[in-house]
Amino acid sequence: MVVGRGDPKVTGVLPVGLAHSTKVIGSVVHSIKEYVVLVQLHELVPLSSIERACEYFKGKIFQKPPLRSSVKRTVRVKTIYDIEILDHYEKYVLLRVLCDPGTYMRKLAHDLGLILGVGAHMRELRRTRTGPFREDETLVRLQTISEAIYLWKTSGREDLLRKIVLPVEVSVVHLPKVVIVDTAVDAIAHGADLAAPGVVMLTGDVKANSRAAVFTLKGELVALGRALRDAEEIAKMEKGIVVKTTRVIMPRGVYPDYWRRRKTGTVLSK
Repeated sequence: MVVGRGDPKVTGVLPVGLAHSTKVIGSVVHSIKEYVVLVQLHELVPLSSIERACEYFKGKIFQKPPLRSSVKRTVRVKTIYDIEILDHYEKYVLLRVLCDPGTYMRKLAHDLGLILGVGAHMRELRRTRTGPFREDETLVRLQTISEAIYLWKTSGREDLLRKIVLPVEVSVVHLPKVVIVDTAVDAIAHGADLAAPGVVMLTGDVKANSRAAVFTLKGELVALGRALRDAEEIAKMEKGIVVKTTRVIMPRGVYPDYWRRRKTGTVLSK
C-alpha cells in the first residue's frame, strides 16, 4: 500500500494499492474523511456568527451534490462528525471537517454562506485523512517513490521501498477484526464463509451487518467480510455462519487445504 499526494493546493492524501492490496481500496475510499477547506464569504461576518452557523452542520445533514459532480444529483444524508474553525481573516474562513465519504465540501461552503445570509464559495481544498491514512503520518511524495525505485533497480537497495510500501494490513486498522484458526484460512481464501468454530478472537466493535476484516493468528489479512452477528453473540455460538466473505485478499494455497482433506468436522461452509 502506497500513500501519496498531488499538489498540496489540489488534493491531499491519496491511497494507492499495489497487487492484491487493490482489493481493499474500496474499504479505504468509502471510509471516514477529513478535509481542510478554505471558504471565502461574500461579505464580512463576525467570528461568533460563523461559529454558530457551523454548529448547524454537525451531525446528520441533507446534501445534494453540486451541478459539477460525477454522481446523480439526488438528496443524500451525510454525517459531519466535527467542524473546527482553524483560522478567520476578513472574508476568509479556514475549516477542518471530519465527515462521511461522499460529502461535498463545495456544497458545504455554499450552504454555510446561505446560513450566514451573505453567500460563500470554496477557494481551496485539501484532504488530510482517508480512513486510517493521515497526512502527517504515512504520506510520501511521488518524487520519493521514484528515487526509491531507481535505487532498487540500480543498486538493489530495498530499504527505501520498504519504508514507502506499507503492508496491506495497515489499510484495515480502522475495521473490527476476526481472528481465525489456521485450518480455516485456505477455505476462506477459496471464498468460503466463516463459521463460529473457526473463530479464535474478536477485536474492535464487531456489529451485525457491519464490515470486518478476517485475520490469521500471525496477523495476516485473509479477507474482508460482513459480520452477521454482534461480537457478544458470536462469542457464544458453537455453530453457524458468523461472517459472510465479501472480498478475498490472501491468495489460495498459502496455508494447507485442510478443508479438502477432512470431510467431517469442517469449520466452514461454502
